[in-house]
Amino acid sequence: MKSVVGIFTSRSGGEAVVDRLRAIGMDGNRVSLLTPAEPDVSAVPTSDTEQPGMGAALGGVVGGAIGAASGMALGATVASLLVPGVGPVIATGVAGAALLAAGGATGGVLAGEALEDAMSNGLPVDELFVYEHALQQGRTVVIVFANDDVQANHAREIMQSAGAESIDTARHRWWIGLRDAEAEDYLSEVSEFETSEETYRRGFETALHPAVRGRANQEAEAYLKRRSPSDYNNEVFKRGFERGRKYYESFMTRNGKP
Repeated sequence: MKSVVGIFTSRSGGEAVVDRLRAIGMDGNRVSLLTPAEPDVSAVPTSDTEQPGMGAALGGVVGGAIGAASGMALGATVASLLVPGVGPVIATGVAGAALLAAGGATGGVLAGEALEDAMSNGLPVDELFVYEHALQQGRTVVIVFANDDVQANHAREIMQSAGAESIDTARHRWWIGLRDAEAEDYLSEVSEFETSEETYRRGFETALHPAVRGRANQEAEAYLKRRSPSDYNNEVFKRGFERGRKYYESFMTRNGKP
């Protein structure tokens, strides 16, 4: 399963692309839309039924928050979630809701079962922080899970023609927004940030992975040994990792912890 992501400046733009994807025969369960919601998330009606597989995908994190969103043009089954640092978000489809739940949506705590299921099902959890940043900026994210390269390329073409920002561009723009401050902090003790930037940034982004967010130092170190054994003893990487942890703590408080 191949994921294709597009970021849109408006919800209507994202919905229009979802409509186009469905019009060409793409399974609605393989298309997810994430969009900021009104502060009153209770406006999304709920039901006692849930889409097949939703409970397992979310690990029980959102549970009864699954329902038909009458206010959405998509007419899709959705989840309403409160995402730390972002605020209320509407997520259509199993994959979109599971992705946010894996990052700790609705509780600010890592949802272990959701994360495990998300990773085993190919959800792009490594880039979750990019989606969260986009949502915080009021943007809408569309994620497509294509069966093969042909379908992925078709979805990518549709998104590009609609003016979507790619995940790579969004990730680059996110880092550029942080780079000057990180370089200033780094250069207060060490020179030549440019030569260390790649390793530093890798440590910074590793700290934002759902599997390590909010973990105690000992647990975080154990994760680093498993995920990045070659970087674990690298002082530049570790410095970036610590700055990434501080960034996440700050991000969590921007819209208040749920």
